[in-house]
Amino acid sequence: MTFDVQLIGAHNAPLIGVAPLMRRAFAGEDLAPVGQVLLERAQAYPNDAHAYMDFSTVLQLTGNREDALAVQAEAIMLQPHYTIPARRDGGLTLLVLMGPGDLMSNTPVEFLVENSDVTLELLYLRADEDFPDDVPGHDVMLVAVAESEANQVLLKRLTEYTSEWPRPVINRPEQIRSLSRDGVCAALRGVQGVEMPVSVRTGLGALNAIASGALPIETLLPDGGFPIIVRPLGSHAGTNLQKIDTPAALGTYLKEVEGPQFYVSRFVDYRSEDKLFRKYRVALIEGKPFICHYAISQNWMIHYLNAGMTESADKRAEEAAAMASFDADFAQRHHAALQAIDQRMGLPYLGIDCAEMPNGDLLIFEVDNAMIVHAMDPEQMFPYKLPAMQKVFGAFRELLERSRA
Repeated sequence: MTFDVQLIGAHNAPLIGVAPLMRRAFAGEDLAPVGQVLLERAQAYPNDAHAYMDFSTVLQLTGNREDALAVQAEAIMLQPHYTIPARRDGGLTLLVLMGPGDLMSNTPVEFLVENSDVTLELLYLRADEDFPDDVPGHDVMLVAVAESEANQVLLKRLTEYTSEWPRPVINRPEQIRSLSRDGVCAALRGVQGVEMPVSVRTGLGALNAIASGALPIETLLPDGGFPIIVRPLGSHAGTNLQKIDTPAALGTYLKEVEGPQFYVSRFVDYRSEDKLFRKYRVALIEGKPFICHYAISQNWMIHYLNAGMTESADKRAEEAAAMASFDADFAQRHHAALQAIDQRMGLPYLGIDCAEMPNGDLLIFEVDNAMIVHAMDPEQMFPYKLPAMQKVFGAFRELLERSRA
């Protein structure tokens, strides 16, 4: 289904929002005509914040991140508050505290309540500006700001801002601050049944010393040596993430990848007996796990979109089986580990990317409050996914209801 160009071109048209735009991009629709209409509308009506915000989203979805963030900044200056009305009556209103940034900078809450009875009041806050004394009326508040080096100052300010909030708060900012890679590693240290390599934040000096042979890798990583995983601080979605096998290869990497600081950890070979890698994305809602996707790949760095799931009926059949048996199988096997993660992280809603080790331990790649979970996959190819995702959305809706009570 395409957009009504005449409607989205109208002055002060309602905000389209991230979910409808991403849904169309995901389905392969060309968003360039939509972007052109939004651009022309913003030029014709310079105070139309909705046009700026939606145009920013289109720019992000079409790979123009730098321009997108500039346009988003203009939108937030015009209007920090945006409303996405409920699709059904009789629900509640959720105030969502957001920070500026790309689509991975905040909990993608629109997907969790899409087509529901929840009204979203999105309020963008900046670390270098005063926070408002008056906010939109709401039943429950969610802190959506994701952990990142750029967001640490904002999260610190939000800790004080929300400390005595008169309404229930989901995902306290002081807990979100601990979701850095090294923070999660430290928080989960010693949990039985959990494997998470030590993740160290380090600078170019130490890495260059290791690359030259002047410093052994073991002085940086107490739990092992090469091969290692290296990524720049603040990178996401596998950007400049590489497996490095030797000091010489590390030297080559450092010449090619810019960054004053990096995360380094030992590489863990988590292949199954058939030599394939398998990764789960799990939503943990009030301590209960829900499967969101299950990807199978020949490559250790798995992203669902590059795992070949659409090209392989066998992979989809295995994912369908994993989803069908998840509650009785995976969730039971790792019940104690998942409960410990819930208790140590202290967040009612979070996402976990993980795998199973050959010895049965749960290998944790990442714990985050901003992982995208969605129901955008075509039903004819993935008929098993919508029921699984409806469980996630239902559990999130119940979380909102219980929080309001």
